[in-house]
Amino acid sequence: MINIHKQTLPNGLTVVHYEDKNTHMAALNLLYKVGARDEHPEHTGFAHLFEHLMFGGSINIPNYDTPLQNAGGENNAWTNNDITNYYLTLPAHNLELAFWLESDRMLSLNFNAKSLDVQRQVVIEEFKQRNLNQPYGDASHLVRSLAYKIHPYQWPTIGKDISHIANATLEDVEDFFFHYYAPNNAILAVTGNVSFAETMRLAEKWFGPIPSRNVPERCLPQEPRQTEARKLEVTRPVPLDALYLCFHMCDRLHPDYYAFDMLSDILSNGKSSRLIRKLVIERRICSSIDAYISGSLDAGLFHIVGKPASGFTLQDVEKAIWEELESLKVTPTDEHELEKVKNRYESEQIFGNINYLNVATNLAYFEMISRAEDINDEVRKYRNVTAKQLQRVAQETFIPENSCTLYYKAQSK
Repeated sequence: MINIHKQTLPNGLTVVHYEDKNTHMAALNLLYKVGARDEHPEHTGFAHLFEHLMFGGSINIPNYDTPLQNAGGENNAWTNNDITNYYLTLPAHNLELAFWLESDRMLSLNFNAKSLDVQRQVVIEEFKQRNLNQPYGDASHLVRSLAYKIHPYQWPTIGKDISHIANATLEDVEDFFFHYYAPNNAILAVTGNVSFAETMRLAEKWFGPIPSRNVPERCLPQEPRQTEARKLEVTRPVPLDALYLCFHMCDRLHPDYYAFDMLSDILSNGKSSRLIRKLVIERRICSSIDAYISGSLDAGLFHIVGKPASGFTLQDVEKAIWEELESLKVTPTDEHELEKVKNRYESEQIFGNINYLNVATNLAYFEMISRAEDINDEVRKYRNVTAKQLQRVAQETFIPENSCTLYYKAQSK
């Protein structure tokens, strides 16, 4: 049981805290409720661009990394379609430095043409390296645009098109910052060897003076129900053909989310999982295969990705996958298989929350989706999933009219 304290400052910043006296370190995780889904369709990639811009110097601190490293700290950040997350660790007695650094970045960045040009080029090169020049790099773009026709999940975090970042102006990025990087659009999680009283003293001192901002109300278009199978075939200079099959699934707060997560593990987590055991090891139809969920806040996708083994085609792989999905729909998962997956989730939750940084990240996330205290209820929610629920979810989801299939074919030599 994680003992959680939290309080909201007058400017809207929510502070979540967990004291861990078993370490001499502390972690500070600052989650901003802005991701790729909040971008304008003609100005995509901005949330990810800001992940880089936030390290380019703030209004009073020209260099973020040097003072943190001198204090024995480390930091990083990541962005997805729903949130942007910044975190750092350092010795607990130096924690005030972290509040100083992060509050100044929230107050304002040092907006200038040089910093924008530098970070813009970094992001453009990342786009080229990961999505244009890497084998299968554009698969995410293709699958998302196939599955989503209205919702902004139709583009990945890196952005829809490289020109959107290349053409970003200083006015564009300033406008994005002052709309979304606000205390009333953020959650600050602090964990480690620091008391709640000290955490709140530092939060009020450093973040309290930052004014709240006019955060746009999120009114995202809801993706209509898919009613017929969608298929796309592309040819690229890649070493092997690949099959991308996905199905629309529920949002993160839906009770069936846990069933979808467990179904992905039943299919492809470990050598004894169904797809790996039957398609890779026994029948040798696939050289590799994986199943996973997007885990997004709004209605997401259940993904299956497989590459055919020598002598087999994408059609063979697709047929074999559908056979395994039909098996899930017809025959309830046996208790032994179900219990094995539940035990794995329980151990992951327990061991994952031993680390104070993981706890900080998780507390911020759970506070964002509902409330931080729900972190203590996750294991029970997985434990409550039944074989009957898994079968129902499979029957409702794994149907042709809810499927999107991408044949990613290698060019003939």
